[in-house]
Amino acid sequence: MRAYHRSRRYGLAGAITVGVIGAGVLVPIPAQASGHSAVRAASVKKAPCTLKRIRACVSLGQQRAWLMRNGKVVYGPARITSGRPGYRTDRGMWRVTFKDIDHRSHAFGGAPMPYSVFFHGGEAFHEGSLSVSSHGCVHLSHQSAVKFYNYLHKGDYVRVR
Repeated sequence: MRAYHRSRRYGLAGAITVGVIGAGVLVPIPAQASGHSAVRAASVKKAPCTLKRIRACVSLGQQRAWLMRNGKVVYGPARITSGRPGYRTDRGMWRVTFKDIDHRSHAFGGAPMPYSVFFHGGEAFHEGSLSVSSHGCVHLSHQSAVKFYNYLHKGDYVRVR
């Protein structure tokens, strides 16, 4: 895993995170220990999910995702790409089933899927292209994939709409 990140010039977990407040103003957010309290509010944008039990919200129509706590946004909106025709990302309420920081796809020739958080069968949040649609997963930037990986835990609710 470390070699993979070095080859892409990624750190393992950056010391400073950048959040977006309002109309594109970037502010530094100090890194904290991983877990549910690891992410601070980074956006005043409203997510389309309001149930208190939802920890991650995805809008396929907006191609955006948010991390949530008690019905409030704690991170996002994050740009995403989702399933291409024939490989659509399923809509619904799911639960995180497992995480793998250095996952490789069994279905697509060992393609790297760093910071994978699986929530519906083979569908997962993971670092991936934001310019090419996926085979059903939710692609995130490196920074967002790290946030989602550190924040979400097995059993957390994910809403895809």
